[in-house]
Amino acid sequence: MTVILGIESSCDDTSAAILKDGVVLSNIIASQKVHEAYGGVVPELASRAHQQNIIPVVSEAIRKAGIGIQDIHAIAYTRGPGLLGSLLVGTSFAKGFAIANRIPMIEVNHLQAHILANFIKEPGVESRQPSFPFLTLLVSGGNSQLIVVHDYLDMEMIGQTIDDAAGEAFDKCAKVMGLPYPGGPVIDRLAKTGNPDRFVFNKPQIPGLDYSFSGLKTSFLYFIRDELKKNPDFIAENLNDLCASLQKTVVDILLTKLKKAARQTGIRQIAIGGGVSANSALQNAVHKLSLIHI
Repeated sequence: MTVILGIESSCDDTSAAILKDGVVLSNIIASQKVHEAYGGVVPELASRAHQQNIIPVVSEAIRKAGIGIQDIHAIAYTRGPGLLGSLLVGTSFAKGFAIANRIPMIEVNHLQAHILANFIKEPGVESRQPSFPFLTLLVSGGNSQLIVVHDYLDMEMIGQTIDDAAGEAFDKCAKVMGLPYPGGPVIDRLAKTGNPDRFVFNKPQIPGLDYSFSGLKTSFLYFIRDELKKNPDFIAENLNDLCASLQKTVVDILLTKLKKAARQTGIRQIAIGGGVSANSALQNAVHKLSLIHI
């Protein structure tokens, strides 16, 4: 039996989890509301909030798992990539905890962890773990990548964004519409009652398997600006349709390259990872893709 304490502090969420033989016993997350007023993450404020949150979050994770500190065999922490100040808080805590309890530290790559999260088991939940090799669409606020996973630590990136990430496109477009940060979950919620075919936005024509979202952000900004000149209430009157149409555009861009990658590699097993993978439209699209012949 192996019990591991995991620490994640790469951006603006302070998280701690307890895993026993690969099964999650607890998973505690402290989000930071302070960034909402700024429409994005402020690194200095994030690191300060991590310092305030990390001890209560770890304590609650241990309590909820029903174990004692003496039962923990190792501590895993995010080494990077991420915000330097935020990473430093998690790393410093992990070092102190490991030294005090004489247990080993395991450094974890943030992006690899997104992919390997597909192997985590939850009590009472049927596990659907991919088998090697499989293709992963990794989408978050800072990354949009296509990765062939040959083994647990043998990964090959075959496509990536050349500018902005999908999550950033969601957040910046949400800000244009006056929605709170983070905008991705808000757009997902509002899009459920909108018409995804109401508005058509430009899609980039990037060769190969690379992505680009900067053009979509710019065209969306100009579209909203022009429509507001005609009708100052345009956003309020069309908010759900705007969210649904924007979401459909982003998902279509992601899926087009994912299908192309599957054809080129011949790999039919597909997984998704990263914060944007929580988007319901993306999940549905990938699920449908896995059910058809690519």
